[in-house]
Amino acid sequence: MSALQVSKLSKHYGGLAALTDVNIETCKGERRAIIGPNGAGKTTLLDVITGKVTPTEGRVCLGGQDITALPVHTRANLGLGYTFQHNNLFDSLTAWENVCLAVQHHHGFARQLFQENVANEAVTASVVRLLKLVGLAGVCKNVVRNLAYGQQRSLEVAMALATEPQVLLLDEPTAGMSVAETKEMVELIKTLPPSLTVVIVEHDMDVVFRVADRITVLHYGEVISEGTPHEVRADPTVRANYLGTDKL
Repeated sequence: MSALQVSKLSKHYGGLAALTDVNIETCKGERRAIIGPNGAGKTTLLDVITGKVTPTEGRVCLGGQDITALPVHTRANLGLGYTFQHNNLFDSLTAWENVCLAVQHHHGFARQLFQENVANEAVTASVVRLLKLVGLAGVCKNVVRNLAYGQQRSLEVAMALATEPQVLLLDEPTAGMSVAETKEMVELIKTLPPSLTVVIVEHDMDVVFRVADRITVLHYGEVISEGTPHEVRADPTVRANYLGTDKL
C-alpha cells in the first residue's frame, strides 16, 4: 500500500491549467522530491494534497484512504504533516513552548499551556524527544525570534513531527538558508525516522540529489519525468526543460 497517492490530479483556474493529470505514488519511508521551475505547479500540488485547495479532477489518498474531500485539520489528524515555505511559529514564545503547544494540540489536552512540569509526563517526554531530534535541546528556552533562521526552520520540523505524521511535506525547507544551515537541514532530513515518508519541494538541486530516493519533475503543471536521482539527472527532457547540462 502506498503512503501517499495522487491520481489523475488536475486543477484549473478558469482557462489556466495549474495542474494537468498529475500522478504520484510514494512508498512508506520514501524520500520523494518534487522539483520544477517557478510556475511549474509545485505549490498548487502541495495545496491540493494538504486540502487548502480543491482539485478540479482527480483524488488524493493517504495510506490507502481517499482524503480528497476532507478538510485540512482532518488530514493532519489522519497523519499528514507539513511545514510551510515561510515560518508559522509563535515568535514571542520559546522553542519549548512552541513544540509543547503542538504536542498538546495533537493529543487534545486541555489548556495546560507552557508548563514545563506539566502533569502529563508523556507530553514533556515528547517535547524533549522532538527538540533533541532536530538539534534544539540546547536552545529550548530561547524565544523563537532570537533563534537563527536555520533553527527556526528546524523548529517547524519538530512541530510538524509532533502530529505523529505518516507523511511529512516539506515546502522549500532550505530556502533562504546559509550554506552551513543548509547542510544542517540536510542532515536533519536524513535522520528522520525511516518509517516516515517525506515529500520535499526544493529548488536547491544539491539538496535534492543528496536526500531524495526518487524525484518527480513538474513543468507547466505536468509530470515530465520521474525516477531515481540518477535517472532524472540523465533524462534529456529534464535537461532541456529545467536542469540544463551546465547544472549537472
